[in-house]
Amino acid sequence: MIFLIEYDRKQGRLVTFESFSDSDRKNAEESRLRLELDLNLKGIDNEVVLLEAATEEAVRRSHRRYFETLSELTTAPA
Repeated sequence: MIFLIEYDRKQGRLVTFESFSDSDRKNAEESRLRLELDLNLKGIDNEVVLLEAATEEAVRRSHRRYFETLSELTTAPA
């Protein structure tokens, strides 16, 4: 699976989370590009990434900073 994530670093929060099947890679890449262009035009400096993982649970485990607060990251077991 492919996951499109928009993350607001200043506020430490997830803004967008969208999933795509592996066969829909082109649509995922186009969505990422449209989102980055839109944010750029608006002067918004959010992080936009495409991540690949077998499941949503796997991406939530491997990229916890997008889904958990700083407090949760520092107190939860790895």
